[in-house]
Amino acid sequence: MVRLTKIYTRGGDNGETSLGDGTRVAKHDPRVAAYGTVDEANAALGIARLHAEGEADAMLGRIQNDLFDLGADLCNPQQEAPALRLAQTQIDRLEREIDAMNAKLEPLESFILPGGTPAAAQLHLARAIVRRAERLSTALAVREPLNPLAVTYLNRLSDHLFVLGRQLNDNGARDVLWTPGANR
Repeated sequence: MVRLTKIYTRGGDNGETSLGDGTRVAKHDPRVAAYGTVDEANAALGIARLHAEGEADAMLGRIQNDLFDLGADLCNPQQEAPALRLAQTQIDRLEREIDAMNAKLEPLESFILPGGTPAAAQLHLARAIVRRAERLSTALAVREPLNPLAVTYLNRLSDHLFVLGRQLNDNGARDVLWTPGANR
């Protein structure tokens, strides 16, 4: 368990931070950008939870915990170290939830614009942030070893948030559909 007794350390005052293995890097390091964006997505989900209830809120709570696991995974570059790593079971859970939610929705006939209910709109924002985290993580994976499940989780999570957004838009009834060329 983590125990924080002091919040500020002054260790980052010169633009550097420590990774999970103690390595000091610049705060703009690609690894820091990747897990920092995961943290940003987690914060957006915290706002979405203000508008969610029941099982939707429970799913988002599990995802928020997973995102902390993912941040811990991304912040530790040592692949062979006994570090916390994202597991296939977390991806499998997302897929089961996506399939269960999607089975209750009508197929899409157009792309969806972010909006509808407050919960769905916030989930669309979180989904876009997750996509950015995914892009940053794939760029990092080209440069350094990375748990491949981290990228898979982010990819699946963006799908999950999309489908959950549709569910929270009254099972798609309040989806805002794109009308190509509508304003020409």
